[in-house]
Amino acid sequence: MVKHIVMWRLKDTAHGNDPATNACLIKQKLEGLRGRIPGLIAIEVGIDFSRTESSGNIVLYSEFADREALASYQAHPEHQALIPFIGEATSERRLVDYEM
Repeated sequence: MVKHIVMWRLKDTAHGNDPATNACLIKQKLEGLRGRIPGLIAIEVGIDFSRTESSGNIVLYSEFADREALASYQAHPEHQALIPFIGEATSERRLVDYEM
């Protein structure tokens, strides 16, 4: 099993929205992938409430059957369609992929 974790800090404004609005939209879009991509076992998106200096705004936790399933997810058209929206809203992105 592969775990894929991504954390984003969002821009003060993007798409005409504040970070809280964009976080909600990103959460909705990412969770919309549930059950639509083969090999994607679990997906969870959380929005930070602590709002500290070291906090990100939003985090993605997902599980995949294997590395090939993660690669397929990353190339999948429905995932690719989200990248421009998320990228435009993002000021910083951190990622960790690991196997269990």
